[in-house]
Amino acid sequence: MNGDRRRTRLAPPGLLLALFVLAGWLAAGTLLPHTVLAAGDSPIADVKARFTGDLPDMRKRKRIRALVTYSRTDFFFHKGRASGLQVDFLHEYEKFLNKGVKRADKRIHITFIPVPFNDLLPALKQGRGDIAAALLTITPQREKQVAFARGTRFKVDELLVTHKSVAGLEKIDDLAGRTVDVMDGSSYLEHLEALNRRLKKKGLPAVKIERADPPLLTEDILEMVNSGAMKITVVDDYKARLWARVLPNIRVHEKLRLSAGNPVGWAIRKQNTKLQASLDAFALKVRKGSLLGNMLFKRYYNDGRWMKNPLSREELAQMKKYIGLFRKYGRKYDFDYLVLMALGFQESGLDNRKKSHRGAVGIMQMLPSTAADKHVKVGNIRNAENNIHAATKYLAFLRDRYFSDPAIDAQNRLAFTLAAYNAGPANVQKICTRAKQMGLDPNVWFANVEVAAAKYIGRETVQYVAHIYKYYVAYKHASTMEGTDRIFLSAAGRGLLAAQGYESGVEQQRLVLPAAGRRWQDDGPLTRTVALKPQTP
Repeated sequence: MNGDRRRTRLAPPGLLLALFVLAGWLAAGTLLPHTVLAAGDSPIADVKARFTGDLPDMRKRKRIRALVTYSRTDFFFHKGRASGLQVDFLHEYEKFLNKGVKRADKRIHITFIPVPFNDLLPALKQGRGDIAAALLTITPQREKQVAFARGTRFKVDELLVTHKSVAGLEKIDDLAGRTVDVMDGSSYLEHLEALNRRLKKKGLPAVKIERADPPLLTEDILEMVNSGAMKITVVDDYKARLWARVLPNIRVHEKLRLSAGNPVGWAIRKQNTKLQASLDAFALKVRKGSLLGNMLFKRYYNDGRWMKNPLSREELAQMKKYIGLFRKYGRKYDFDYLVLMALGFQESGLDNRKKSHRGAVGIMQMLPSTAADKHVKVGNIRNAENNIHAATKYLAFLRDRYFSDPAIDAQNRLAFTLAAYNAGPANVQKICTRAKQMGLDPNVWFANVEVAAAKYIGRETVQYVAHIYKYYVAYKHASTMEGTDRIFLSAAGRGLLAAQGYESGVEQQRLVLPAAGRRWQDDGPLTRTVALKPQTP
């Protein structure tokens, strides 16, 4: 919300990078991160090395590498410090390991290595970390790959969580024929597939299982359910109860369990039997309820900055005004127009009357000085079309000038561009350098550069990109469209079309839909034909 587009004129990228490198030299070691990693000798080299030794070898190295997933429950930064449920667990385990060790130079330290959720087990098996620190449900499929530290106390139920408007769910079989959105790679998928097999035997329709786009974690899906963009999901009991404290529109169905009494635990390599024994002993000393339940959860999350439903009737009515403009300038500057619309929704709620205290105006919250820059040169940005044009042209400039390295793929190029729109390109380039110093991939935003951004410039830009992505996913999500455009796909959208005088009929309109698995860039569309005609008065 406070990017360079609202404060300063643009600077050449080479100069910005040179100034940053010079500043790093002048700062000697002070610019090097205290990192997501614990203190210790050569933490970055240690992170990059492959290692599969057991606990005695880890003690000699004085380091255990914990693979964590960056999320707003398990691992995140708050005021520059690593925080979250898994961080709390790992700190407790570090104390457990060092009990009775008085000399600081003999103590073992735990380092945090952020990876995407789907990479937890592969990274563990490859020796890129020593513990997959997530409360993973222990399933037969996972036990074929890794071992688990479970203890006897750690068991969870997988509960249905719905938007408050969802009715008619009295038993688990009532999911038949309904759509359920769950995190990709989760145990929820296995259990939903098992439910479908049981439903088939009973002659009932299958649950329509929707795998969320890979960057979306359970917390993101819960937020989308809270907004109404999604309706039903499945969540582990402790996480559902934690988030129910701050997401007022979700309903946790305690009696509707997809599965119950599931043992959960951290994963380790099968050959690391001594580490497993140590973790089992630690797990027996930690009660799930006390550590998880007493965390000061609202200290981090009770700020009210949750995503709104971009598919509500009111929001769809706003979109109807501007959708043609987003399509026009999306085509001109090679952006998926749904991404542009998601950005506009994040910036202003698609309200062209908005003006910030810094003087940014319109749907896309542009500063007149940025619009007048030689790289943009679009006047009268209080006009909605000019505002969208100026913002899209500026986005294209950021993308092509600062993030054109072939090593950055299309999805991450867009993520970096959105981050720069918010925080300024100089800040994003600095953060990419910081990410590299931390042993993260400087060409990947999700679970890499966003981790460095959260630590060094705060959570705002991370949340900003995440919210735009979630709005974009919400626009794509309801994929059974009927209407003149692929946005008008929900019941609210169809109602809006009916109110505008249309019904299913003869006039043919072509809709462009993203191919399966597409995100961000809509460069491989499928087409769908729908029929519309004005209603008879």
